[in-house]
Amino acid sequence: MREAFAAAAARVGRIGIDAVQIHAAHGYLLHQFLSPLSDQREDEYGGSLQNRMRFALEVFDAVRAAFPADRPVSVRVSGTDWVDVGWDCEQTVAFAEELQAHGCDAINVSSGGLHAAQPIPVGPGYQVPLARAVKAAVRIPVVAVGLMTGFEQAEAIVATGDADLVALARTALYEPRWPWHAAATLGAQVRVAPQYLRCEPQRLRGLFAID
Repeated sequence: MREAFAAAAARVGRIGIDAVQIHAAHGYLLHQFLSPLSDQREDEYGGSLQNRMRFALEVFDAVRAAFPADRPVSVRVSGTDWVDVGWDCEQTVAFAEELQAHGCDAINVSSGGLHAAQPIPVGPGYQVPLARAVKAAVRIPVVAVGLMTGFEQAEAIVATGDADLVALARTALYEPRWPWHAAATLGAQVRVAPQYLRCEPQRLRGLFAID
């Protein structure tokens, strides 16, 4: 499996993909090794935190070696399982510090996804404290996610230093032009292809820029 991760990274590197992110959250394979709820192994890949982190770090090293050195490799983590005696924020911070030492370029902090009993307190910005804790411990960029819907909400997360970036998923599916509207609201510019220049609203002259 480690070699399969590396082979995938090499393939996308060859076709020019700008960056890759290793998914170590939401109950997927690497998260299953990290969490004591799912990792019941009794060998060097189970038990202590260092052992449970071992496979994910090996995968990261393999991907980093296979992907072009001038392009970033990031990791997505679940900041907590939302279950007692499971993976938690303290262990996430320790993992983030290890990833930084191994050359990780950024960490995307989500949560949950591993255990059916997870009581997730869903609400706007509910995962931001997890990103804040990681950012306080590492020097590499930290990405906050989860129910980012408002322009001012996203701007405040970055402006207050809780995270370096915010990432959108379902919000962007619902409103693909969310970044354009955010730029218009916050007085920024967006770079667009030349064929879009004619649709720039008259009241927002200067919103669009081209390379």
